[in-house]
Amino acid sequence: MDIKFNSQEELFTRVKPALNAKLQELHRLGFSYVTINDIWNYLVENNWKNGKDLTLSDIVSNIIHVDNNKLDEYIKGKITKKRRSEDYKEDLI
Repeated sequence: MDIKFNSQEELFTRVKPALNAKLQELHRLGFSYVTINDIWNYLVENNWKNGKDLTLSDIVSNIIHVDNNKLDEYIKGKITKKRRSEDYKEDLI
């Protein structure tokens, strides 16, 4: 039985329990700043960007087994990029 999703939001809602489980694990390990959206965005940008014919079980497995250190690097990179952008904007004022 193939499950089809009409939007990314619909898929997000369906896998939210897996995202919550991963988030709880990360918080227990000291990654308290991580959000569900961080996990989701990391996987969308790094694992699923060119994915075709992904099954729901593949997606849930990716969520549960995401590399915590790579996710951490991704988040810190986004934070650094945002800060640099904000600093640049302040320099223009």
